Amino acid sequence: MAPGTNEDAQEKVRADVAPPPEGKDGPDRPDRPKESPGSPRARMLRLGASAVAIAVAMTAGAVVLGSKDDDGVRTVASAPGVAPELLGTGSLASSISALQTHLKTQPKDYGGWSTLGVAYIEQARTNGDPSRYPQAERALDRSLKLKPDNDPALAGRSALAAARHDFPDALRYADKALDENAYNERALSTRIDALVELGRYKEASKAADQADARRPGIPVFTRYAYVRELRGDVTTTRRVLKQALSSASTPGDIAYVATALGQLTWREGEYKTALTYFEQALRADKVYLPALEGRARAQAANGDSKAAIAGMEDVVARFPLPGPLVVLGELYEARGGEQDKAKARDQYALVNAWTALARANGVNADLDTALAAADHGDRKAALRAARAEWERRETVHTADALAWALHVNGRDDEALPYARRATATGYRDATFLYHRGMIERATGNKKEARSSLSAALKLNPGFSPVGAKLAEKTLTALGGAK
Repeated sequence: MAPGTNEDAQEKVRADVAPPPEGKDGPDRPDRPKESPGSPRARMLRLGASAVAIAVAMTAGAVVLGSKDDDGVRTVASAPGVAPELLGTGSLASSISALQTHLKTQPKDYGGWSTLGVAYIEQARTNGDPSRYPQAERALDRSLKLKPDNDPALAGRSALAAARHDFPDALRYADKALDENAYNERALSTRIDALVELGRYKEASKAADQADARRPGIPVFTRYAYVRELRGDVTTTRRVLKQALSSASTPGDIAYVATALGQLTWREGEYKTALTYFEQALRADKVYLPALEGRARAQAANGDSKAAIAGMEDVVARFPLPGPLVVLGELYEARGGEQDKAKARDQYALVNAWTALARANGVNADLDTALAAADHGDRKAALRAARAEWERRETVHTADALAWALHVNGRDDEALPYARRATATGYRDATFLYHRGMIERATGNKKEARSSLSAALKLNPGFSPVGAKLAEKTLTALGGAK
């Protein structure tokens, strides 16, 4: 077979999509000694098995694209490929499978590779699977090698960088895509995301207005709404999201927007309304992870801890991410059964397993590490992670994380300015107010602490299974709600 032929390219793609070999050392080797269920070693083995389950969940069914260059494959005009609209029809998994099949026979279709890369990013977002990110990168790089500067692939690289929390790169690629096509919806949307996550809120607001003028639609509407929420304009946020939901037609759009409304109303303490939105999202997509997680959080806040625990156990069994793992651990702590403390510790330990896997796949996980470790892990590691994240981006979320990490390390005078900065834009988050109140109390600002804790519990009294109880106890010690 002569190099540079279409058959050669097809053979290379077939080799790229071959599944990886299974590991030789599985968890059930017969030569391992058996342990009693309650022994410390048995508990460690269970944790190890859970960590393996995380890895398996992140790689099962993955079609691993090769990282080698397509030397000898001549770039030609692409034949009509699989349109991006395919991703809005049927399941994402079946769309990815169709794209993979198509690219085995049409390996020079730069549009197909771009669409596949974006599909992997979307799958990682909805399934919590960072192992898809290297696959997305390779697919998008193929597209750009076949047709340099094609705006769908550049926009895809922007979305990938944002997913990995590399927001300067996300902004750079978005700008490059918009230089090629000023109306690229993905680039317009990801540019807003990047500016928000870099803490450049005024620029993000302008970018949202610009995107709304150029490409009004659900991806832009939801970003526009979030920019307004960050400024404390919940009324506009709610109105825009409701309008977006009324115009949503695909199951993916309905699930996404309904979940955004559920999360907003949960943050506002409207638990029954939040549950209604989460149920609407799950009617559209019964396994949509953010909706499953949001429903469990709302159930917990609404007093249905049994349903909340069952729901969150289902979430972490599917996709063990830091947020759900921490919430499930706190739900166990709040329940207070005989084995619940050990169960809670197991959840917190698994956060480290997820973090290691995320970093192995190019994801910056410092913010996740800081928030989880500050309350349930290595406090010094939490502070290191929070400082590193603050150096990269000065947002309300990183300010809150750094403030709390400083607090748990006994450095409250340093923490207070960051806690105040976290609440300075008007963004309404009970956790931020709780953190600020606890730091104010520790620095002797009792009047301010009473006000902040009162505001946290008034806004969202079920913001955390553990934190809310501590906030109530501290507020009582300060003389009660203001």
